Amino acid sequence: MKRTWICVGLSVLAVALVTVAPQASSNIENSAKLPVYTPDGNLKFPTQYREWVYLTSGVDMSYSPNMSMDHSMFDNVFVNPEAYRAFLQTGTWPDKTMLVLEARMAGSKGSINKTGHFQTGEIMGREVHVKDASRFTGKWAFFNADDGVTGKLLPREMDCYSCHEQHGAVDTTFVQFYPTLLEIAKKRNTLSAEYVKEEAAK
Repeated sequence: MKRTWICVGLSVLAVALVTVAPQASSNIENSAKLPVYTPDGNLKFPTQYREWVYLTSGVDMSYSPNMSMDHSMFDNVFVNPEAYRAFLQTGTWPDKTMLVLEARMAGSKGSINKTGHFQTGEIMGREVHVKDASRFTGKWAFFNADDGVTGKLLPREMDCYSCHEQHGAVDTTFVQFYPTLLEIAKKRNTLSAEYVKEEAAK
């Protein structure tokens, strides 16, 4: 059973680096790496995402206690470099941030490997979380880009939106699973009240 990052119950540097000036750290409007949309409101999938900043990988993660799969899978998360630099300065995401999740099949038998799992070339899915305040209610939107070409806009009624709003550590995103950025958010005091309350209750 295929598991996706966005709606299971829910959220390296680029070749040409663009430095974010301190005064523009909360906005990347002038960047060349902005979201590009199709006439019908979908997202042109950023095919160069593997040249972006790598944030983390998860293995067989699920936000639903009833989730079961017949295979193992890696979830890799990348963010556009301009947004990453702004986060380092501010502890939150600027407008036009794009987070890409790539799901890859896990393998166990290959080459000299005897135990554990490695990532294979089989991509199980791709999804994008985009911040575009002038375009989306709540600033953020989710896109399913399984074909690697076009991200299909997911409707606001889907559970992924409310899940991220209720549980995202920073600005409705799951920074709690991005170990290096979580520490920055703590220092910048940008953790959401909902996340802080959730952690205190554990």
